[in-house]
Amino acid sequence: MIYTLTLNPSIDYIVRADNVTLGSLNRATATAFYPGGKGINVSRVLHNLGVNSTALGYLGGFTGVYIKEQLSSAEIACDFVQLDEPTRINIKLKTDQETEVNGNSPYVSQVKQTELLDKISKLTAEDFLVMAGSLPQSVAADFYEIVAERCIEKNIPFIIDTSGNAFERILDYKPFLIKPNQHELEDLLDVKIHSVEDAIQYGSELLQKGPSHIIVSLGGDGAVFISEGLKAVAHAPTGVVKNTVGAGDSTVAGFLSSYVQHNDLLKAFQFGVAAGSATAFSEDLCTKSEVEKLLPQVKVEKL
Repeated sequence: MIYTLTLNPSIDYIVRADNVTLGSLNRATATAFYPGGKGINVSRVLHNLGVNSTALGYLGGFTGVYIKEQLSSAEIACDFVQLDEPTRINIKLKTDQETEVNGNSPYVSQVKQTELLDKISKLTAEDFLVMAGSLPQSVAADFYEIVAERCIEKNIPFIIDTSGNAFERILDYKPFLIKPNQHELEDLLDVKIHSVEDAIQYGSELLQKGPSHIIVSLGGDGAVFISEGLKAVAHAPTGVVKNTVGAGDSTVAGFLSSYVQHNDLLKAFQFGVAAGSATAFSEDLCTKSEVEKLLPQVKVEKL
């Protein structure tokens, strides 16, 4: 079973407007609500691709009820720890450019942190765990490291998709896969990436810090895959970018869905890039038909 872990979920409130003037009344042309959070996005895409998962993390209040109801109606299994305070709402304001306003995270007590760790401790070496997204301010800064230690103890392969200190500190725990984008890789190694060759060079340096496999997403320039003894480049398909939210999560979900079915790293890489692109070209997260339509355009070159 694949498990996804979202410590800081949200309702993503999408607001579209022709233009916005600060200090004045503005009217939306369209609005939409979606369950948000990187791990939840991974579970939603896995479901769209026909692969089961169980969503773990924290939910609370009326917003948490909405997220759980949405996942349940989509037949996505979930086993969240319940909080007293409501799950946050993140506003995505889309005009000629995109502006985001993220809500405050609810308080997570030490008791609730332990309760979630107890759930994770029930996983086995037959499972995958995807840890994705930011940490709430009240959650211990080493929470992901604590989870990683439990994964190592039980030989549970895990994927980490976060940023900042939490990401850098967990590399020593040998994650199965990490997926930094170009800017995250630049920040992590304090370098500038100007080409695919640079991404391969610096990604290879990052591989020495512990992870088994790395995907570096390069936006319209595609992505690179780096593993011990294997390097590859995927050329991105062409399309109109409509939505950047969830594209990286879709890449992770696409990779993992293919890998658990075929155990083929290059095929999984190709499928992951197709899934990320399909979401970028869609209003919401990608569907299986959208991914399969783009798949032939994703040319993977083994180096």
